[in-house]
Amino acid sequence: MEGDKQNLLSALKAELEFLEKGGYRHTSPFSVWPRFIFEDSPTCLNFYAPDRPHPCSECVLIDLVPLDRRDAKIPCRHIPLNEAGETLDNVYRWATAEETETIVANWLKATIRKLEGSPTEECSLPIAAAQRAQSAGGRF
Repeated sequence: MEGDKQNLLSALKAELEFLEKGGYRHTSPFSVWPRFIFEDSPTCLNFYAPDRPHPCSECVLIDLVPLDRRDAKIPCRHIPLNEAGETLDNVYRWATAEETETIVANWLKATIRKLEGSPTEECSLPIAAAQRAQSAGGRF
């Protein structure tokens, strides 16, 4: 379990660095496709692999996805990002790219702090927040 936690922590730190260095911003004014958080970064097992040869169940982020969303086509879009249980799937519907990046950066920083702060703390903290929000009728 400790190795899994370290792998997750390393992936989240790499993701934050990628985000902060503008990895999701278009590098060309001729790019027409949006970039998607997690799936269009080196964190994704299928990065630059349009045929998606690796199942998402092998991804280090899968433990952050609620159990009932792990079979979704793109499970990482269902990771709860805040206490209200909002996910990328929700945020993509209303936020600008800049707002989305800010929300994800804040989540990444908070999750990294939690993982670094308590060696015995489970990696399911975001899931617990989503379950509380869902039972309270929050957006999910």
